Amino acid sequence: MITEPHPLTPYGWDAYFADRFTPYAAQSLVPGRIVRVDRGRCDVVVADGPYSRTLQAGTAHVTTGDPLNIMCTGDWAAIDPAERQVRALLPRRTAFVRSTSSKRSDGQVLAANVDRALIAVPLSADPDPGRVERFLTLAWESGAEPAIVLTKADLVGPEVLGHLLADTRAVAPGARVLAVSAETGTGLDALAAVLAGGTCALLGVSGAGKSTLANALAGAEIQQVQAIRDRDGKGRHTTTTRNLLLMPGGGVLIDTPGLRGVGLWDAHTGLTRTFADIEELAAGCRFHDCAHDGEPGCAVRTAVDGGALTERRLDSYRKLLRENRRLAARTDARLRAEQRREWKRRQARGEEGARRKRGV
Repeated sequence: MITEPHPLTPYGWDAYFADRFTPYAAQSLVPGRIVRVDRGRCDVVVADGPYSRTLQAGTAHVTTGDPLNIMCTGDWAAIDPAERQVRALLPRRTAFVRSTSSKRSDGQVLAANVDRALIAVPLSADPDPGRVERFLTLAWESGAEPAIVLTKADLVGPEVLGHLLADTRAVAPGARVLAVSAETGTGLDALAAVLAGGTCALLGVSGAGKSTLANALAGAEIQQVQAIRDRDGKGRHTTTTRNLLLMPGGGVLIDTPGLRGVGLWDAHTGLTRTFADIEELAAGCRFHDCAHDGEPGCAVRTAVDGGALTERRLDSYRKLLRENRRLAARTDARLRAEQRREWKRRQARGEEGARRKRGV
């Protein structure tokens, strides 16, 4: 007996999410994937007979106030089709989370249930390896598989492109690195193959060519494109919301707005993956808590002195480690403060109840 595929399979529906939807099936709810969120409302694609359609849904389920539980593009949800309401979010398989501010400890989910994170790095200017490492850290931490996409490859010659590819691979151990040009079509077939059969999120700074690339992959003008500013070469925010787009060659793409800041959010695992070369060297240090700053028997400093590891990469590693530790400390302090406030509220309620019993 041949079983017809689920209408939402092209959008990423699989056994994992079907199993987690089971409790909601008996409530006359239907599964749907959030394809766009804007100002408290969302567009959701749902199965409608053998086909799929998009509807608007409300946000009544968001009651915790936790920014990490707010629905976002890529979420799978239980939908009330009659009321057009999102009743619950299914557990996320992966989530790309950043810190909302360097002075706060709140996290923001940029995209959910992403299989591969495509980090767009434009070749219209010299790539910033520190920024690449920062994006990679968040991508590895999310649970998605990262890939670096060097966009606007037509702006550099073959020899320069070869050097840029080698330099990028040196700061991205374990990640695939591709060079593409939406203008000439170079590398688009290889990138389309990466997209096929999964969910990819396209991330990067403004002006990285994400919307142009999304249009080239879709074969249609589905995203608005603006030119970069002449005075400083920086990009403008063309995409203002995160949009989930169905690709003609298979898979879906989440195109995100340009990110000005990418703060780390509990990214210890991501750091160890991004700087796997330094972590491997550190295992050979004499002291397990070596700071790699002049201690005797430091394998990392030996690698730097011998030219096997650059001072810049070690400095970037230290910087991101410090940032992640500061955020963890602020998060712990916030949680402790919330616990103290909750304890005081409970104490006040208990005292009020005791006064009422005494008739005071």
